[in-house]
Amino acid sequence: MYHKYAFRLLMIGLLSGLFKLQAMAQSTPLAKGDKAPLFTARACLAGKTFDFSLKNALEKGPVVLYFYPAAYTGGCDLEAHTFSELKDEFTKAGATIIGVSADDIARLKSFSADPDYCAGKFPVASDPDGKIAARYGLKLIPPQPGVKDVRGEPVTHGFIPRTTFVIDARGNIIAVFSSETDHISPDQHAKMSLAIVKKLHPHQS
Repeated sequence: MYHKYAFRLLMIGLLSGLFKLQAMAQSTPLAKGDKAPLFTARACLAGKTFDFSLKNALEKGPVVLYFYPAAYTGGCDLEAHTFSELKDEFTKAGATIIGVSADDIARLKSFSADPDYCAGKFPVASDPDGKIAARYGLKLIPPQPGVKDVRGEPVTHGFIPRTTFVIDARGNIIAVFSSETDHISPDQHAKMSLAIVKKLHPHQS
């Protein structure tokens, strides 16, 4: 398992080189204290599709909304794997996890069910045109020629900068993490988010 992640992490540098400067120049994420824009999106959980509603998720408690560049790429794979490993702790804290990328539903079906990544633990949603990302201040970076995923398949969609929003049950953004500006690794998005939602419900942690 771990040798695969060591290999896949090599792709982080490649993807960062392709879009890091562009993402920093064009994206201005919503900030702590802003209201989180509500949205619905086609999503996959354990290989099955459904309509994810942020409004409905917030009625159950806080939500960790994380945007990521592409399924089946080094950093995104590690990030999804870490969220899946910590899923029980997020649930204990009353929090919902939703990942969003520009991947199409076909890619997300397999990614959401893959035991090495989402492992059927939490949903991932498709934002192919970057419209949801734009509402959160993130610019979709155009497809980059020649980029392939860890399976050797071309990645033909645009990239959303890796950014995580922790949203409380009232719909307020209480934390924002960006790999480009905060210089944190993909797995830290999950670990830092968990620490925050645990503080919201300390009696459940």
